[in-house]
Amino acid sequence: MMDLLMPCEANSSPSTPLGFLERAATIYGNCRSVVYNNREYTWSQTHQRCLKLASALSTLGISRHDVVSVVAPNIPAMYEMQFGVPMSGAILNTINIRLDVKTISVLLQHSEAKLVFVDYQSRSLVEEAVAALETKPILIIIEDEDEEGEVADRVSSPETHLTYTSFIEKGDPSFRWVRPETEWAPMILNYTSGTTSAPKGVVHCHRGLFSITMDSLLDWSVPKQSVYLWTLPMFHGNGWSYPWGIAATGGTNICLRKFDAGTIYAAIAKHGVTHMCGAPVVLNMLANSPESVRKPLPHVVQIMTAGAPPSAAVLFRTEALGFSVSHGYGLTETAGLIVSCAWKGEWNRLPASERARLKARQGVRTLGMEEVDVIDAETGASVKRDGETVGEVVLQGGCIMLGYLKDPEGTRKAMRNGWFYTGDVGVMHPDGYIEIKDRSKDVIISGGENISSVEVESVLYQHPAVNEAAVVARLDEFWGESPCAFLSLKEEFRQKDKRPSHLEIIAFCRQRMPHYTAPKTVVFLSDLPKTSTGKIQKFVLRDMAKKLGSSTTPSIFSGL
Repeated sequence: MMDLLMPCEANSSPSTPLGFLERAATIYGNCRSVVYNNREYTWSQTHQRCLKLASALSTLGISRHDVVSVVAPNIPAMYEMQFGVPMSGAILNTINIRLDVKTISVLLQHSEAKLVFVDYQSRSLVEEAVAALETKPILIIIEDEDEEGEVADRVSSPETHLTYTSFIEKGDPSFRWVRPETEWAPMILNYTSGTTSAPKGVVHCHRGLFSITMDSLLDWSVPKQSVYLWTLPMFHGNGWSYPWGIAATGGTNICLRKFDAGTIYAAIAKHGVTHMCGAPVVLNMLANSPESVRKPLPHVVQIMTAGAPPSAAVLFRTEALGFSVSHGYGLTETAGLIVSCAWKGEWNRLPASERARLKARQGVRTLGMEEVDVIDAETGASVKRDGETVGEVVLQGGCIMLGYLKDPEGTRKAMRNGWFYTGDVGVMHPDGYIEIKDRSKDVIISGGENISSVEVESVLYQHPAVNEAAVVARLDEFWGESPCAFLSLKEEFRQKDKRPSHLEIIAFCRQRMPHYTAPKTVVFLSDLPKTSTGKIQKFVLRDMAKKLGSSTTPSIFSGL
């Protein structure tokens, strides 16, 4: 009898997160959806604007599998793109606003983008990038809704491109959006963040994005009608799936063009922010901000951090301010966080420093992931669950990418033997929690011993003067490689008479870890090079370390 039961149209419609918007408009139609400076939209309005965007794109001839790119910060138009572009059948490609002309040109050419939405502040950058292309995409300029007078002069010339406002006004709010023919149809194209200087085009399907969105909401216990502050760029992995997630819960999106610690504290107080995401650099910003910019939190604010292993010291300082920090792990290739440090009730009885140490671990697989493991790269066998034996982190699950665009060899290399190989080095603790130790390329091999740059950085963050820390390998005449620490200092320690010496930094580390793992070189910089998502660009630092030549004695360099 069971053989007669088959899939049919009634029970096998493609899963997609795009339907969350329609549901939000029905349930939360009169509730705030998007807030930006003095402008507010309701879910009913956002739904209609996204349908008009999809309709206008279709009128231009944009159809299934065409790529539409956007270069914009976290403004309302950027949020609308997450729905409106794929609702036209097109594939959305969000581009990092901090990239240079050459890189943007390369990405547009590689993706074969048919149309580019560009924020007015990035207009000249994108126009120059497009000028180098043989086949030029259509450009549509996004005005700033709260600076219309200033922007009008920028976009009023006769040869100007279309503007976003005039473009969506041409759309039909009753447009029947283009549903995917299959849930495996591509919906998103994201390029990796560039910390390795070689971005790859990651393609995600409707099914995977539906899965990761639901998983992210459940794992973080996001309630209905939360107030979400956009401190995480939407161009970074589509904001870890939360544009669709906040629609699913009928929450409010507080959009920010740019921010600092003062802006964040003010937004929390003004809007009653309940949730926010960000790389550890955001936690550092909040924890190290002057007391003059801090405002007492009206309630506990939930922060999800990921993107780089946070130090226990930074976690401790952030939670001491009243924030509740959750820690997760994911990659561009997983569309969101697929490992989280699920908190156990009994850990609340531990001292604060021990709680911070446990929270610094990446954790266990989320419910939507089939399997996560740490394996020996040579044998493929699981490593010992001792918290010490290192291996490569591998994944299985429905939210893993379809593959790299136009890169079958890269796709085969990353996905083999039934696993996605992350390139991250980690350990498995006895309790089944994973801890990332490094990227495979960032492990320092000194005298035949492996040194985790993350562990050295964790010690450096404990120093009261250190604002940010990154450790890379430097050539060493005797040991082959030795740790080279790049540091930025807190404002109050930047004056020459208050700045710690390199010998003090090295001695501080040696008191807390084996001497051979302590930095042999210390470089002081005013700021560390980062991607727009807050990831420190270690490939830039490796180049700087290479230019220093071989190390023979402890040394100090200053870029302050």
